[in-house]
Amino acid sequence: MRETPQLKHIEQVSDGWIKKYILTYVLPDGSDYKYEAASRKGLEAYRAELARLEARSNTAIAAIDEGAEDFGAAAVAAAEEAAGTSGKRTADAVSIVPITRDGNLVLIREFRYPLNSWVVGLPAGLVEPGEDLAVAVDRELREETGYGLRTDIPKGAVELLPQAGHSSTGMSDESVQTVFAQVEKDEAAHPEHGELIEMFTLPLREVPRFLKQNPLPLGTRLQLVLEIFARNAK
Repeated sequence: MRETPQLKHIEQVSDGWIKKYILTYVLPDGSDYKYEAASRKGLEAYRAELARLEARSNTAIAAIDEGAEDFGAAAVAAAEEAAGTSGKRTADAVSIVPITRDGNLVLIREFRYPLNSWVVGLPAGLVEPGEDLAVAVDRELREETGYGLRTDIPKGAVELLPQAGHSSTGMSDESVQTVFAQVEKDEAAHPEHGELIEMFTLPLREVPRFLKQNPLPLGTRLQLVLEIFARNAK
């Protein structure tokens, strides 16, 4: 059985839209280890999320070490059902891969203040607590691009990846659900105050050339998605 650091203390050291925390762990050798982390969650919500992730991790790793061939999925499901914590959780945010009827990707150029630069990315946004993901996807698409989910395929317009991913596991607990969406132009974009966003479309056949020639920073999720499209086109 592998040894895992144990969370000893959480200290919030700054507040705001993004909150900073100092996490104190006890390493396997008994020494303390401090680590800086960021989250949009308040202290108690962040504490609860770390406890939830710890329980899932410990259960899955134990099952994997015992030879489970399902990567610990059944053990985690059984443990969470017994604890009354089972059920699909809503990700913190959604990242959208919008595809039009004629095979174009709908992308954005957004001015990102931490980089002091325009960045090419996917439409994305935060999910309200308990909000249906399709509703969040449609709202963020309309705000940032003026596109909406296609109404002629209401049950097939959104395809979710099997699980949400975490944006930056070395810095934050933010989880993001990536979705593929079939979209159509519906209205003018209306981004929020302070959001500087330009929408553009990229034909799938142009993806390889875009990857070779684009000089602007790329969001990591977009980069991976475009690489998959480019490799499938070969």
